Amino acid sequence: MDGLRSPLFSGDLWTMAGAVLWCAGIVSWAALRWIPNRRSRRVRITTTSRTPSERFSMIMSSAGLGIVPAVWVFSGWPSALDHAAHPLLVAVGLALFAVSLRLFRVTHKALGAMWSHSLDLRENHRLVTAGIYARLRHPMYTAFWLWALAQPFLLANWMAGFAGIVGFGTLYFLRVGQEERMMEERFGQEYRDYCARTRRILPGIH
Repeated sequence: MDGLRSPLFSGDLWTMAGAVLWCAGIVSWAALRWIPNRRSRRVRITTTSRTPSERFSMIMSSAGLGIVPAVWVFSGWPSALDHAAHPLLVAVGLALFAVSLRLFRVTHKALGAMWSHSLDLRENHRLVTAGIYARLRHPMYTAFWLWALAQPFLLANWMAGFAGIVGFGTLYFLRVGQEERMMEERFGQEYRDYCARTRRILPGIH
């Protein structure tokens, strides 16, 4: 660990800026989730599917979007995988993270107490199809993908930057099918009709 220095104190303006903006994004995301998390906890969970696969995917996502980049931001490890930062890259990363945070806000507002961080259905759970959900079935995942894509632009380290894509990508591909099966079992034809007129994460594409 000798010779390591946190990017926050590296002396390189754009490396420091990217690291600071990433930290600000994490804090903003946590603040956005605080009230929805409190609301959802008041509504009892009636159905859950927290399988070993689900737990593994949660660990991978948390590591990729939080733990691995935080280790680099605050310790500088692994410095061997650092690369030059550039103002254009940081600007793109900031824009992606800003859109991600806005989408988190809109999605939480639409879901209300129906939101859960895992594969859960709550008491009197209803199928949300209005607002952002009128076109996308999983806008929360869209927001996480934008966050994951923002990381390599903001963080001037190959491992810290791309950890989010690997980590959240693992969660997405392990969970999305299971989540849709759970919703179909609960809502039946109503959910199948909803799937027929919407896309998963990108309007008109996926």
